[in-house]
Amino acid sequence: MVKVKIPTPLQKLTQNQTEVEANGKTITGLVEDLEKKFPGIKERLCDETGKIRRFINIYVNEKDIRFLENENTKLKDGDEVSIIPAIAGGDF
Repeated sequence: MVKVKIPTPLQKLTQNQTEVEANGKTITGLVEDLEKKFPGIKERLCDETGKIRRFINIYVNEKDIRFLENENTKLKDGDEVSIIPAIAGGDF
């Protein structure tokens, strides 16, 4: 099992849970398991080709998967995955 931290905008899909558990040997497998448990979450995380949307940042044990193996980043029991939507700003 992997712990997955869910950002506020997606918590309505996880019955308002801020953290859930899921299985997967890779990020792709994890997203598939999350979709089985929480229908609709995959389309919020992935584009039509199954790749993580560019405005979604995913970290495994605080390491950005873009600097690992992206969707193919391997997971093991006890890992912690954080899903963080990018924030666009305005004027300061």
